[in-house]
Amino acid sequence: MRVHLCGVRGSTPSPGLDFIEVGGHTSCVAVAHDGREPGLALDAGTGLRRLTEVLGGSPFIGTIVLTHLHWDHITGLPFFAAGDRPDARVRVLVPEQGLNAHDVIGRAMSPPLFPIGPDQLRGEWTFETYDEGTYELEGFTVTVREIPHSAGRTMGVRVEDPTASMAYLPDHSPQTAGPGDHGVGELHDAAMTLAVGTDLLLHDAQYTHSELPTKFTWGHSAADYTAYLARAAGAVRPMLFHHDPWRTDQEVVAIRDEVVEQTGIEVEIARQGMAIDLPA
Repeated sequence: MRVHLCGVRGSTPSPGLDFIEVGGHTSCVAVAHDGREPGLALDAGTGLRRLTEVLGGSPFIGTIVLTHLHWDHITGLPFFAAGDRPDARVRVLVPEQGLNAHDVIGRAMSPPLFPIGPDQLRGEWTFETYDEGTYELEGFTVTVREIPHSAGRTMGVRVEDPTASMAYLPDHSPQTAGPGDHGVGELHDAAMTLAVGTDLLLHDAQYTHSELPTKFTWGHSAADYTAYLARAAGAVRPMLFHHDPWRTDQEVVAIRDEVVEQTGIEVEIARQGMAIDLPA
């Protein structure tokens, strides 16, 4: 399994020299079988544009799983050149919440908010809803559980094949399920189910421990929760993901170092452009 980190930022893109090393595009992760092009994408933030580069001129033939419908996870859809071409085939899965998948994407992507609607994308595009459960998608087993966030259903995702597994929880506010043993959120069943024994854990790290009390209801995690979840679940390689848009490269590194010092658990920084081969 190869995991491409196409966008690792949260809330809004972050352009500028202070954000180059970590990257400024919003959430998008592409997953490929060994030696093949990615056929599964998780979220469609502005990082989805970078998936076109990864595909190297080939059309996208596959599935995009949206964990939720906030702007920073969908705004890449109309700018996805590898999907907006006659020979592309794109299946978009939207969390079930009593709304038609095509229509809800069309709310954000249609005049006067945007020049075109979903039907004007070239290629074969389909929009469907999904719920909690386990699915076979593009040769991967994909397990989905609802996790706490804000303003609409949000899913965490586990992807596995016979060689490796990864968990993806980009927007997660476990503190709303309770403070947990460390005061930064409950190690609740959904998070544990997704993360247990994985080779890679990509997890929301938008805030610091000290920031969390003033941003308790903003829908995101303290970075050290990533470490505690990884230890409890036995996840091999935890990575801080969904970095705050104001957080410079130096500040992201400082947060990582603080998490390692406070928890004694090695965590890494998810950086745009990384290609991670699993298992390590």
